[in-house]
Amino acid sequence: MTAIDLNADLGEGFGRWRLTDDEQLLSVVTSANVACGFHAGDAATMRRVCELAAERGVTIGAQVSYRDLAGFGRRAMDVPPAELAAEVAYQIGALEVFARAAGARVAYVKPHGALYNRVVHDEEQAGAVVEGVVLADGSLPVLGLPGSRLLELAAKAGLPAVREAFADRAYTDEGTLVPRDLDGAVVTDPDTVVERSLNLARSGAVVAHSGAHILVRARSLCLHGDTPGAVELARRVRERLVAAGVRVKAFA
Repeated sequence: MTAIDLNADLGEGFGRWRLTDDEQLLSVVTSANVACGFHAGDAATMRRVCELAAERGVTIGAQVSYRDLAGFGRRAMDVPPAELAAEVAYQIGALEVFARAAGARVAYVKPHGALYNRVVHDEEQAGAVVEGVVLADGSLPVLGLPGSRLLELAAKAGLPAVREAFADRAYTDEGTLVPRDLDGAVVTDPDTVVERSLNLARSGAVVAHSGAHILVRARSLCLHGDTPGAVELARRVRERLVAAGVRVKAFA
């Protein structure tokens, strides 16, 4: 039976401001990428999301980022490798405190935003992220884009490298994500997102931004929690997968 993990970026609030409907999304997804305070999130939010995830049996992952609250981690930054490695380890360690307090643990790591895209091709930054993960816990899986330098270096370091796909993001012919500042970078039609999810889970096939058909083999499918109607869309995706005989389960 085909199996796929459903992950979502959660805990993306700060103080009284909340961006994602964490409680509702945690009733749908199998893995939670929890913001660790650098692009979003704070101590109270991290604690709350970890408690909710643990209650629902959802796997907790650390979503690490450049230190960029004002830009939501989506601005390009040049961080020295040693500093980035330390900051990645710091974020994982902070989330681990709250995960353990909730009776769970941090089970994987996923970069966010500009860092996620940077480590697709940038070997130095990718190596720094891997160094930070190893510093925090040398057994943690790393979630990232298929064919990225990040996953290649993670595997070389002995970390499980887990491939991820996006049903609501447009792809280039090379299998990378179309930059968000370009038209059509985000797929907004719910029916299209649902069908793309099923195709990605069963065959890895997806139509790129150019109209070309490409393969994106992945073990985890990301559902963005900061888009309008995210909860209902996530439910529709999961229901469609289950109805088609796809087993929805966490990878870690």
